[in-house]
Amino acid sequence: MSFTVSHVSRSPEHGFSKSVVPSIQLLAGLGVEGDAHRGVTVKHRSRVKQDPSQPNLRQVHLIHGELLDALQDQGFTVAPGQLGENITTRGLDLLGLPTGSLLRIGAEAIIEITGLRNPCAQIDAFQQGLLAAVLGRDHEGNLIRKAGVMGIVRQGGTILPGDTILVALPPLPHRALERV
Repeated sequence: MSFTVSHVSRSPEHGFSKSVVPSIQLLAGLGVEGDAHRGVTVKHRSRVKQDPSQPNLRQVHLIHGELLDALQDQGFTVAPGQLGENITTRGLDLLGLPTGSLLRIGAEAIIEITGLRNPCAQIDAFQQGLLAAVLGRDHEGNLIRKAGVMGIVRQGGTILPGDTILVALPPLPHRALERV
């Protein structure tokens, strides 16, 4: 099975969507160069209000392109970058990875997966009904968040569309992803 990057995105300003660009540069311990969410401490506005000194576990946002396909099948118009992700992937079950998984992307970059993105009401301002479409329930009634995963940059490097993604799982026992 081949895992790849289909698109990369960034935005220097806080907003919902990010612009697709030819490449992004990851900076170790910081995030995406030129992105509003880059930094050692939390940059998401709601998290800053709670405690601006907390560590930034949301330096990089990844979404599986298959989610965008499923949303389009449901009648939504969603393109790469529009849900705020920095990296859109293909072939990789991001939501099934355990906490602490390492993704080597391209020649150098390594991202450690910290948890699930918790979609907020802003998503419905982008397109009405989208929040419900990226949330679900399992057979036990537990909430399922489908809007991608968050990570921190362990090793910097350039990421381009078409780059291969290699996955290294953490030692057992694995811990399921939770919202961060």
